[in-house]
Amino acid sequence: MMALEKDADAAAHWPQGQYEQIFLRAGHPSRLALVIGEDAAVQGFLVARQIDAEFEIENVVVAGSVRRRGLGTRLVGELLRLAHSQGAKAVFLEVRESNRGARALYEKCGFTEIGHRKRYYQDPEEAAVLYRLDLA
Repeated sequence: MMALEKDADAAAHWPQGQYEQIFLRAGHPSRLALVIGEDAAVQGFLVARQIDAEFEIENVVVAGSVRRRGLGTRLVGELLRLAHSQGAKAVFLEVRESNRGARALYEKCGFTEIGHRKRYYQDPEEAAVLYRLDLA
């Protein structure tokens, strides 16, 4: 997952310890990872966390060599099914304003834009666009 994330410019870049906590459940029992593998390699993943009756998508990465094949849609769709089955009322996320591909994916999945955060991202500095999907 870390190698895939390092090659994705628009991904949230986390330290190794943060990824390890997902699988050890140490300190983050409400965080989960969905992973898609093909040809014995991780081709995509989604990390989200649950806070009460809401989920927040924290990171979605698909390998450049397999983009535009629906893997991102599958990952988001699976999270939405999981969130719905657990009685979640909404799913939130933020994305770089310039990340048109991701924004199109989220809008296709039913998310609506609810706001902006100026200078939210660094390297390069950029605004975040906030999205929400109501499940109730």
